[in-house]
Amino acid sequence: MTATHEVTNQVPLPYGHDTAADPALLAALHRAGAGWAEPELRELGRLAGSEQAAEWGRLANENPPVLRTHDRFGHRIDEVEFHPYWHELMRTAVSYGLHAAPWRDERPGAHSARAAKFYVWGQVEAGHTCPISMTYAAVPALRQNASLAAELEPLLAATEYDYGLREPRTKRGLIAGMSMTEKQGGSDVRTNTTTAVPHADGTYRLTGHKWFTSAPMSDLFLTLAQAPGGLSCFVLPRVLPDGGRNRLHLMRLKDKLGNKSNASAELEYDGAVGWLVGEEGRGVPTIIEMVNMTRLDCTIGAASGMRYGATRAVHHALHRRAFGKALVDQPLMRNVLADLVVESEAATTVAMRLAQSTDLALAGDETEALVRRLGLAVAKYWVCKRGPAHSAEALECLGGNGYVEESGMPRLYREAPLVSIWEGSGNVAALDALRAMAKRPETVEAFLGELDAAAGADRRLDAAVAELRKQLSDLTELEYRTRRLVESMALAFQGSLLVRYGSPAVADAFCASRLGGDHGAAFGTLPAGVDTAEIIDRARPVPA
Repeated sequence: MTATHEVTNQVPLPYGHDTAADPALLAALHRAGAGWAEPELRELGRLAGSEQAAEWGRLANENPPVLRTHDRFGHRIDEVEFHPYWHELMRTAVSYGLHAAPWRDERPGAHSARAAKFYVWGQVEAGHTCPISMTYAAVPALRQNASLAAELEPLLAATEYDYGLREPRTKRGLIAGMSMTEKQGGSDVRTNTTTAVPHADGTYRLTGHKWFTSAPMSDLFLTLAQAPGGLSCFVLPRVLPDGGRNRLHLMRLKDKLGNKSNASAELEYDGAVGWLVGEEGRGVPTIIEMVNMTRLDCTIGAASGMRYGATRAVHHALHRRAFGKALVDQPLMRNVLADLVVESEAATTVAMRLAQSTDLALAGDETEALVRRLGLAVAKYWVCKRGPAHSAEALECLGGNGYVEESGMPRLYREAPLVSIWEGSGNVAALDALRAMAKRPETVEAFLGELDAAAGADRRLDAAVAELRKQLSDLTELEYRTRRLVESMALAFQGSLLVRYGSPAVADAFCASRLGGDHGAAFGTLPAGVDTAEIIDRARPVPA
């Protein structure tokens, strides 16, 4: 066959980089007192930036899980089959402690170290981080049943991935799932109709249908059901202590927009055996700490996706030529790239600040606990909301090449909306911020104290904080305008952190555009005078 043309001006594959070579991430890691984790983080970052890891993520998504409800003889088996590379992703995440390991780690900054690893490894493939996150979040809820926690927590925190349906206490490590929402209520879990009937042996029998059960191949689930004393929290293993299968039947797997590698199922309890966690009637308070942990991971996950998108866009622009010069040297493209990096670093900085706050709150710092309570709801709303627009713009930087599956950008784009929906969509997160302020007014003072730590450093930030104080004092139509209020809180929070800790170039661009109003509705509308060279350079992929 005669050659028709020579291939030129194509961008080299974006592999062989250290994903952890992220200046905003590393600075935050050290601020949290977790610098001890950097060698292992960098090791994970080199793996995350490898072609091998990218292939794991690609094939896990191109070969999604398959539900096997029955064996060939007609017996129920309720098993989910995954591509082998899904297990490689899971094995790596567990071995590096991205799941519940920090709960058994007494070193300072253990949760911040884990957050940094979650952020780096999530850039390979986001779907498998769902069961990893739920395993992390299950521990504080389980601790409300001391005997269960004593049995299960060491296995949940173990750094061995031991896949397969067996009795939990016979395994080397466990993965936990969540089974909360039902078809009639969604986020309104108090309307759940699943029932839990107590038995003389201290267990309960649960009957009902769950609309979304994340990671149905998990070893055990935390779930909500109506007990005689009201809505309560239970733990249900897939395999019972006698080795028999619990009566948890997988009805079907959801066909989702993205998150294809991860299984999400409708699940039916047919007299399933469960153990009470916490008190009867206290189901929502029991799981609230679990929700806080998964909301932290939603924020980290959104920041992780933004970093991936920004670095991929910069990598493309460094190597692609158009109209006589490299894309990265075109003034308008520089504006777009810098804007994407600013948004990414603002997300990373606030996510890692909340991870640090988690460490400090768990150590007994009451002020940090208040900042975390309100800050998590605020950041969950705003950072996750920014992800889809950011991924769309990053994809567009690659042009038609970005619209093709081989680029990896369509997967990022489809994944981006998930974290804004999971653990409460936008309105739920925004209203939770309002609820926190109403229930515990001291959270407002703690949050404003966090912002005041940057007072006097930037006039645009000072003006934004002053305006925010006015908004907080105005109680008229408060619920109607909650989104605007929470957005203002999030931007002030990010601005204060960038002014105190971020790159001066990034902080200046953020304050000028997001707080000073010198910005359009689309990315790539930063004002003149921004140091785009310094900002873009912070997202330049670093060879491993």
